[in-house]
Amino acid sequence: MMKALFIVLRLAAALAVVIAVVAQLISSMAAPDFFFFNFFGYFTIQSNLLIAVTFVLGAGFVARGGTQPHWLVVSRGATATYLATTGVVYNLLLANGPVSDYNVPWSNDILHKWIPLFAVLEWILFGDRTRIAWGRLGLFLVYPVIWLVATLLRGQGFVPYPFLNVEELGWGVVLLYCLGIAAFIAGMSALVIWLSRFRVIEPTGADTTRLDRVGVAR
Repeated sequence: MMKALFIVLRLAAALAVVIAVVAQLISSMAAPDFFFFNFFGYFTIQSNLLIAVTFVLGAGFVARGGTQPHWLVVSRGATATYLATTGVVYNLLLANGPVSDYNVPWSNDILHKWIPLFAVLEWILFGDRTRIAWGRLGLFLVYPVIWLVATLLRGQGFVPYPFLNVEELGWGVVLLYCLGIAAFIAGMSALVIWLSRFRVIEPTGADTTRLDRVGVAR
């Protein structure tokens, strides 16, 4: 029963991401200034697609009854961090901002609210993972840094988020926003790594919440 729950929830979340992204893509294609690579240049789109892949892979390993390879555990932790960042940044900085005429509200909610929430809960509750070493924390920061540098250097009028608009805000303000978000990602990465030491629910349905059973991963 618990094994089936792990599989169904992960596959359902991955499917929700795909449906939401496709729906928003179809709507955005109607915009006169639509550019395919700009659409997939958003951190929201990329991070949601990345975590959808980890959901599918995670469900696959549960279905096979095998142990997840450590690279997948690290990927799950990293993408959970990115989705938590997406949810917090959107709801604090972007939710009350201007909305495109081509925005799909329900898709927007799935990608910015529900999947980030599920990603965090999935990491906290689903215990089919090994402990992540503290030395891996730097790996969590690689993708966000590459995305940020590539976005800022690209220019050409593509500003995915208002807080990255150098022309309007100036480099000083943009860098402050970037530093604040980077600090949040680093802190969230540390929390995710720390949480990897705990088990709550296993695919086998074993009681892992008692300290005399598993409790903390060694």
